[in-house]
Amino acid sequence: MKYTNLIECRSILNKSGIPGIDYAINPYIGCTHKCQYCYAVFMKRFSGHTEPWGDFVDIKTNAPAVLERQLTRLTRRSHINFGTVCDAYQPIERKYRITRKCLSKLIPYHHSVSILTKSPLVTRDIDLLKQIKDIEVGFTITTLDPKVRRVFEPGTTPPDQRFSAIEMLNRHGIRTWVFVAPVLPYFTDSQQTITQIIRKTRDAGARYIMFDTLNPYPKVWKNIKRLVKKYFPEAIEQFRDFQDDSDHYHNRLRRKITDIGFKNMLPCKFTFGCG
Repeated sequence: MKYTNLIECRSILNKSGIPGIDYAINPYIGCTHKCQYCYAVFMKRFSGHTEPWGDFVDIKTNAPAVLERQLTRLTRRSHINFGTVCDAYQPIERKYRITRKCLSKLIPYHHSVSILTKSPLVTRDIDLLKQIKDIEVGFTITTLDPKVRRVFEPGTTPPDQRFSAIEMLNRHGIRTWVFVAPVLPYFTDSQQTITQIIRKTRDAGARYIMFDTLNPYPKVWKNIKRLVKKYFPEAIEQFRDFQDDSDHYHNRLRRKITDIGFKNMLPCKFTFGCG
């Protein structure tokens, strides 16, 4: 990471347009996981940064105080999610602890809370998580292949560390789930790979697994194709098939995942429909 900035925010508890989530908390702007498929790259438009996505993080230093103030104004029980456009447990959280401080502000309330992360650092806060009555932690697992991970999400921890974190959270009675997002054509949509991910998820004790496909956001799609051509030219044809007939791809993928999930006794959910 090249640039970090300490900033103050006016609001940290922001209304969400994601189904099932009332409010989102994003303690940081930017993310050093450097996931090449990340849809949150659009945040650059509002940040004033010219650096590449993944090379900067803004730290919302006053977020806990702002959250405490905003929580007093909520008049109904809500579902609050950490990390819709950043990872609340990216490496810089180890130093600044903004996420931890925000979690502590939620303990006196009765809101349901969810966290989506790619980092085992979340286990540091088990003491706080156990004090929130309705809490769920999801881990994004995009690939089990080290080479694919180094190309498409170079700043993330290995998936085995994430599965170990799931096991630890479950031992402490904290509900967990896995988000396979995005499913990458050629790399992670085969029968073998999906079966491996589903079995590891089940064996770690996660309650369910959810799948999403690649977001065709123009900047993301252009970047993904560039990387595929550079590092995996043998896969370019499968990406063309995905782009040319996404409905057919979604139908086949959903049927495949449903069948594998049923055979391995793990509930499967989807964020994408069928054409």
